[in-house]
Amino acid sequence: MSYLTQIFSIAFFNLRSLPERKGAALTAAIGIAGVVGVLVGVLAIAEGFRRAMTVSGSPEVAIVLRSGADSEMTSGLDREAIRTISDAPGVARGAGGPLSSAELFVIINLPKRSTGTDANVPLRGVEQSGFDVRGNIVMIEGRRFETGKNEVIVGAGAARAFAGLDVGKQIKVGQNVWDVVGIFTAGGGIAESEIWTDTAVLQPAYNRLNNFQAVYARLSSAAAFQEFKDALTTNPQLSVKVQRQTEFYEEQSTAVTRFITTIGVFIASLMALGALFGALNTMYSAVAGRTREISTLRALGFGATPVVFSVLTESVLLSIIGGLIGAGAAWLLFDGYRASTINWQTFSQVTFAFRVSPVLLGQAILFATAIGILGGLFPAIRAARLPIAAGLRES
Repeated sequence: MSYLTQIFSIAFFNLRSLPERKGAALTAAIGIAGVVGVLVGVLAIAEGFRRAMTVSGSPEVAIVLRSGADSEMTSGLDREAIRTISDAPGVARGAGGPLSSAELFVIINLPKRSTGTDANVPLRGVEQSGFDVRGNIVMIEGRRFETGKNEVIVGAGAARAFAGLDVGKQIKVGQNVWDVVGIFTAGGGIAESEIWTDTAVLQPAYNRLNNFQAVYARLSSAAAFQEFKDALTTNPQLSVKVQRQTEFYEEQSTAVTRFITTIGVFIASLMALGALFGALNTMYSAVAGRTREISTLRALGFGATPVVFSVLTESVLLSIIGGLIGAGAAWLLFDGYRASTINWQTFSQVTFAFRVSPVLLGQAILFATAIGILGGLFPAIRAARLPIAAGLRES
């Protein structure tokens, strides 16, 4: 009899006996389901945050900051620099001139709808050309702000998370009052966590009459980036840092996603140890309960290798079942769940939706499979090494 036939025969025999050990098998599967559920849930936070930070980035949009700045909060550009950046080669042009937006970024405090506690919310001053620069801003309620007026539009995520941001209401920051005139989406990107107003109105409110923090510029094409960057970084009158919008957002999201991922893997690893011991206990019990059958099969000519693979097959199958249950539960509970967290670069709130991606589910199943292999390996080796004569005398 071939080894492959022996493996299938013993594995089928083992699986048929699972109902007789359903208590232990169910315990092992549920333990692994819990591990996978926690792992997927935590990593879905990191994936959702990363997606919110990067999904709306475009390789055709560049961001210019002061040299050495690691975020808009630490950047500063004067009006002369803004003019030079807007006129640089590679910048696309529209009917109203260069498609560039000189912007100001400040943090204000607003109460959360859920708890009433204050949290940091980004208030961004943009020029009217900023809508064309980004290209993905869609008004879903109300209208855009008008130039020169104390009006704001609110990202959909910020509108859901913070009180007082409904169309028709007003927000007061310091001595200034802004009318909320619209709510917008940005393809699920980070802009949905922000409040936008006219830069020219925001500057005097914060005594920054000749100061900006960043310039967003739409390029004539993605290939024009290097020309644009070289023209600015080699200009002796400027001291600037030029990045693609995609690269900038990826850089901004790295610290938080790495932290969340590390915590998630650490917690899941601790739980995996418990699940691993559960799998080991289940498989050792299964081997001990079938000592006589295994010895009989060995006496009939079945090899040690098929015995090892048959025990591993059972362990991996239980793990995959548990992994599928855990992954499915995590997908139902977490995918699309909306939350907010701190962006460590700006110390402001970012609203995002948990994202349980197919890749994440696949990784979770592989994690469960690894637990099954480790949990079944040593019991499988023990089963293969059972003395045939001693096993046949087991009652």
